Amino acid sequence: MQIKKIFLTGILCALIFFVQAQSGKNGTIKGTVFNDQSEAIPGAHIQLLPLNKTTVSDGKGEFSFTGLAAGTYKVKIHALGHVKTERDLVVTDQKVLTVSFKIKQEAREIDEVAILGFSKNQKTNRQAYNVISIDAKMLHNTTMDLGQVMNRVSGARVRESGGVGSDMTFSLNGFSGNQVKFFLDGIPMENFGSSFQLNNIPVNFADRIEVYKGVVPVWLGGDALGGAVNIVTNTDPRTYVDASYSYGSFNTHKSSVNAGYTAKSGFTVQLNAFQNYSDNNYWVTGNVTDSITGVNTLKRVRRFHDQYHNETVIANVGVSGKKYADQFLIGITLGQNKADIQVGNRMEDVFGARWKSGNTIQPTLKYVKKDLFVKGLDLRVNGNFNFGEGRNVDTVPRTFTWDGTSQPRYRGKPDAVDGEVKLADFKFKDHSGLANAGLNYNLNEQHSFSLNEQFSTFSRKGLNRFDPENLQDKQPQISRKNILGLGYRFNLNEKLNFTAFTKKYDQYIASNDVVSGLDKETKEKVYTILSRNSDLSKLGYGFAGSYFLTESIQLKASYEKSYRLPNNEEVFGNVYTTVANLELMPERSDNVNIGATYTAEIDKIHFFQIQANYIFRNANDYIRARVLPGGSNGTYLSVFENIGKVTNRGIDAEIRYAYKQLFTLNTNFTYQNLRNDNEFEKLKNGEFSKIRSVLYRDRIPNTPYLFGNANASLYFSNVLEKGNQLTLGYNLLYVNKFYLYWPGQGEKGGKMDVPTQWSHDVNMIYSMSGGKYNIAVECLNLTDSNVFDNYALQKPSRSFNIKLRYYFSKKRGS
Repeated sequence: MQIKKIFLTGILCALIFFVQAQSGKNGTIKGTVFNDQSEAIPGAHIQLLPLNKTTVSDGKGEFSFTGLAAGTYKVKIHALGHVKTERDLVVTDQKVLTVSFKIKQEAREIDEVAILGFSKNQKTNRQAYNVISIDAKMLHNTTMDLGQVMNRVSGARVRESGGVGSDMTFSLNGFSGNQVKFFLDGIPMENFGSSFQLNNIPVNFADRIEVYKGVVPVWLGGDALGGAVNIVTNTDPRTYVDASYSYGSFNTHKSSVNAGYTAKSGFTVQLNAFQNYSDNNYWVTGNVTDSITGVNTLKRVRRFHDQYHNETVIANVGVSGKKYADQFLIGITLGQNKADIQVGNRMEDVFGARWKSGNTIQPTLKYVKKDLFVKGLDLRVNGNFNFGEGRNVDTVPRTFTWDGTSQPRYRGKPDAVDGEVKLADFKFKDHSGLANAGLNYNLNEQHSFSLNEQFSTFSRKGLNRFDPENLQDKQPQISRKNILGLGYRFNLNEKLNFTAFTKKYDQYIASNDVVSGLDKETKEKVYTILSRNSDLSKLGYGFAGSYFLTESIQLKASYEKSYRLPNNEEVFGNVYTTVANLELMPERSDNVNIGATYTAEIDKIHFFQIQANYIFRNANDYIRARVLPGGSNGTYLSVFENIGKVTNRGIDAEIRYAYKQLFTLNTNFTYQNLRNDNEFEKLKNGEFSKIRSVLYRDRIPNTPYLFGNANASLYFSNVLEKGNQLTLGYNLLYVNKFYLYWPGQGEKGGKMDVPTQWSHDVNMIYSMSGGKYNIAVECLNLTDSNVFDNYALQKPSRSFNIKLRYYFSKKRGS
């Protein structure tokens, strides 16, 4: 490993010295592109004639052309929503010419395009990867969390076990759970704790959301199998306050404060804080058991034991815009949460007293420096360590039914000491740390290199108050992961770019099992500790390409040989509903993406964007949760296991339309055909059966295969007062019915399924003083239809919400 790192670093250094040796022989143009408000314009296209060289401005609006012979050149600049600009420049041998361009905005066009979210996300969407960038700012006045936002993306489904704060899994083009990785500003979120998950983070926290389908860029540094989601916050130096509060049905309260201050000296302070609380006592249809006859009757009742709350604070302090650091921040993330456990893995698992809690104590470090030592060499370093702990409490030996009544778990033993599942007051410390370093070098306008190193560590220790001498609880559970990535990008011109990369995956897992037996001589019970260690190493690779057939048509293709290392919950269990499986192997998959995007406008009145993608996944050692048979008390636990080979052939498409500044419509659909490709089942002795499995080519159960989303908005300007805007919105969610279990098992008329679902949401938003004051009213699940998720767990019934928001922002130095 060390030899490879030294070798890769040596190559990079050699390239740097080569460029230094070559620089100075000819002239250089360094430029910056601004708009009318003196704001930098990223993603502007710059063309240098007569050499026909092209480049794109970076996040600071900067660009450069090097190695130029003395002479006169013409620079042409084009940025979406701005007037095309050109200027003649004279370059002198061995001199650096520094220039700035202030280009005018086409006010009418930029406003209309901003509604569609094209302007801020153009640079991301032009990448070779199959990526969609969502402008979260367009949704900052809604009460949505980031999970609800993701449900509007083609190919994506957020699946929750209930209401606010419930357990969730995320599915992207057929891959779900930990097969899709989440990042916050490029930092993996694996160890952020239960107080910081997708469905309790308010939408105001994000500036935009990047969704990578299939192939994941090297700079993200994760071991994703089927894609990644990068939550991007606004880290620009500025002074701002974004505060909101919402109240809704089921006694739901949500609030958030995002604030920052940057002095002219560069001193920077950032604060993000949010909280969620809900009784989650929404209506469900569940079995009510008669205490005398034992007969089950389906009734519509309220959930009665499902309160949830979380509070999170993220604070950073440091400097911005210094010679030694574009950004250097030291911070702390503090969070806590508590959740009643109402259900297990099925609606049949009804609980009335179990609960869990957790906290996060995570110091962080962030360092960013562009043009480190030489122009074009950028360094990014992140580090964090979570000292948090969790708790699982189950101390009431009763069996509950859906009307909230209960019976003693042990008839005739009213003084029995036990729990609903297992007597426990289990406290555990899931300590985890992460260090990430990324180096990117732009050799010139055409060639760039990326080197990324990510190391993470995990250890769990626990103690059950009711069983303090339990040997199994005292056994250490340890894992370490290391992922090294090297990438190369080639930009032939503004039409064609290509990326190739390789990733090295390493993982170490250590745990012990306690096995009991009888001593042959004394006949007394004895315990043996069996050590389980595994050391895994894999090598992946891939490429991606993008070609603009015309200015309006972009074609994309990508391939990756990817690996996904099993995570800590899958290997060690989650203490609550999932048991350990130390035999898990890494997943591996061949991922292919082919897509096209068409963007057009008609008379600057009608705006269209059409995206379509074909995906192919050939996964081996696919990891999937399986519900285990019920125990003596009828509860269901689950275990993660490798199920061999799974293939997926699917398509997703999205259509976006805007009419002036009056109306927008976005609609998408996804079809994914996940099939079990294990022709012969593996027997207990390790050999394969000679009889073809009845599950061969079966559709993977408990996974939606056809779903879609549509949302529309009407905009009314200058309502009641000039500058105020009224927005009326509508959202539709559709999920086709799917089987809970393998379709090849059971009788045709007796198979359990999740029925087809239609859900409608409406909202009204009124913005005043140019967006400084905002009020939103929403109704979710307008028709009060039954909506479900994993294993038919019911999601919230109809709810109403109101949100108040205040926003103020001032650019640095203004």
